[in-house]
Amino acid sequence: MPSLDRAYRTCATGFCFATFGAGGLAIAGLVLPLLLLIPGAERRHRLARFLVQQLFRFFVALMRATGVLRLMVHDVARLQGRGQFILANHPSLIDVVILMSLVSQPDCIVKSQLWRNPFTWGAVRVAGFIDNHTGPELVEAAVRSLRAGHNLIVFPEGTRTLPGAPLHFLRGAANIAARGRVDITPVIFTVSEPTLTKGYPWYRVPRRRPQFSVYVLPVLAIDPLLESEPEHAHRARWLTEWLEEFFTMEMERHGPPAG
Repeated sequence: MPSLDRAYRTCATGFCFATFGAGGLAIAGLVLPLLLLIPGAERRHRLARFLVQQLFRFFVALMRATGVLRLMVHDVARLQGRGQFILANHPSLIDVVILMSLVSQPDCIVKSQLWRNPFTWGAVRVAGFIDNHTGPELVEAAVRSLRAGHNLIVFPEGTRTLPGAPLHFLRGAANIAARGRVDITPVIFTVSEPTLTKGYPWYRVPRRRPQFSVYVLPVLAIDPLLESEPEHAHRARWLTEWLEEFFTMEMERHGPPAG
């Protein structure tokens, strides 16, 4: 019965998020003090990122096992390299969780609020993630992360997209690609039912179980793209507009999955 199924998924979603929060508190209260005993910041960061990836893999598996969502990932082998600059659209709260569960040594640019959130501050600090309020240093930190072999995940929109709203990319991602001369691995998310979108609380589950589809597209070589705009001062703006059009076209091409 639809009403019973929806009630079950509401409870299952609450259980999954409670489990996720407990994991975050465990990292902050138990794992973090142990990791701080390991000499060398880079060693601590690498181990912490491995642990975060495993926690996220468990969380995604839990959501699938409890029926909170279905997940299909296409061409995941394209995410198995090192030093990848991964750009993705951002329809849902758990996009970053899904992506970080799929790549080794994940890095990301984190909102300042998460550095103060009791459920997340431990993980983001010990993993050495990048604070989005570091100003001009953010681009340099992102390029250093990529050069070190970390897989950097960035959502160019900066926040979740409202259902049906057009994409609007900020220039940060284009600045990283242009200044660091790093190729781009594009990832397209589609969701059959709006869920965990901006402004929606976790308990507003959709009528049907949502299916998340993740499409990992071929790498975009940065040098040919930059050659299309010879003026260095305008490259970030031009590349931002180009990426908006590219992602919009790819999202329309793949379309939302069948419910």
